[in-house]
Amino acid sequence: MYKSFYFLAKAPFSKDIQPSEAYLSTDYQGATRALNYLQKSNGIGLLIGDPGVGKTFTLRSFKESLSQSLYQVMYFPLSTGGVMDFYRGLAYGLGEEPKFRKVDLFRQIQQGIERLAGERKITPVFNMAKDAFLQDIAILFNFQLDSTNPFILVLSGLPHLKSRLVLNHHRPLSQRVIMKYEIQPLSKEEVSAYLIINMWVK
Repeated sequence: MYKSFYFLAKAPFSKDIQPSEAYLSTDYQGATRALNYLQKSNGIGLLIGDPGVGKTFTLRSFKESLSQSLYQVMYFPLSTGGVMDFYRGLAYGLGEEPKFRKVDLFRQIQQGIERLAGERKITPVFNMAKDAFLQDIAILFNFQLDSTNPFILVLSGLPHLKSRLVLNHHRPLSQRVIMKYEIQPLSKEEVSAYLIINMWVK
């Protein structure tokens, strides 16, 4: 009913909006450029923002921009579970049957990443939206003493994630983050433009 009352052609800010229909706000374009830089460079990136600013939509757009023949995207919300579930999820995402011991899982995950990148020429792309395992991430994604990055890892979450990364025990990981971007809410002018361009019945 509210759509007809406000003369809207469709529901604003719907989760059904496709990347091709994205409103090109300043921050959406900035985040897209940052992710494209990460794609070209490989390594670890950080994408943060308050709830509802478009992190998930931006990451979905980034995923759809990647060639399926060159990239394999894996998403790990990790809302529940412990560190072994985390390791097993990574192994499954890489197409491996998880080992039982953590040390074997560690080796299996690293070898799976190297096999994808080295033998199959496919870059694994990981999106992790949970910050409970930052220390494990720092160890797992360390290849040949950081001399190579055969992967793309996007750490996404709320702004407090940036504060966690500067803690002493997370600094080794923070120093390896080559891309950091914080998405801001739409400005008042951008909200008006978004509605005029995309929502109102012509």
